[in-house]
Amino acid sequence: MIEAILFDFGGVFTRSPFDAVRRNGVAAGIDGELVLSICFGPYDRDTDHAWHRMERGELTMAECRTELMRLAAEHGHDVDPFSLLSGGSHDDPQREVMVERTLELKARGYRTAVVTNNVKEYGAAWRAMVPIDDLFDVIVDSSEVGVRKPDPRIFHLALDALGGIPAEQAVLVDDALGNITAAQAIGMHTVLVGEDRLAAMDELESILS
Repeated sequence: MIEAILFDFGGVFTRSPFDAVRRNGVAAGIDGELVLSICFGPYDRDTDHAWHRMERGELTMAECRTELMRLAAEHGHDVDPFSLLSGGSHDDPQREVMVERTLELKARGYRTAVVTNNVKEYGAAWRAMVPIDDLFDVIVDSSEVGVRKPDPRIFHLALDALGGIPAEQAVLVDDALGNITAAQAIGMHTVLVGEDRLAAMDELESILS
């Protein structure tokens, strides 16, 4: 029986930042997979890439930007990778529906958490995008706890904060395959979110039923 639902934030309640970086990188003349690698590193693993260190709270945004620009220069591109993130969160008709459907799940008695790889300096901004306190019983921000997905410790932190819910009684809703794989490895049910985030909510309902 499912008791808890853990949600990613970016790519679930907002448009995917990966899609924005790929699209804007290609428009700037950079190969899509290369620009993703420069900006985010190997996102199916937790490494010492600058973006990962920033998400663990080990680097500031300014320090991370310097490192990413150096990486871009090593590949022959004079670009600020942070500038490629624009356009990922605007003009998003699905966001309101995602909020409504999550509130419905809470009203039905499910415990909810957001487990997000995020950035300290961006904390107020992402929290303002949706009614965080109404949506989630628990908020786990990687930059605050010093652990980021796909490290399984971050899922255990959320499950413990929700009251010690076993992994087998929880579902992760996330748009990154590496995070999905890590959650499955500890026994969680999972929903991989694609471009149509509402379809992912339909898949979640099928698991809950």
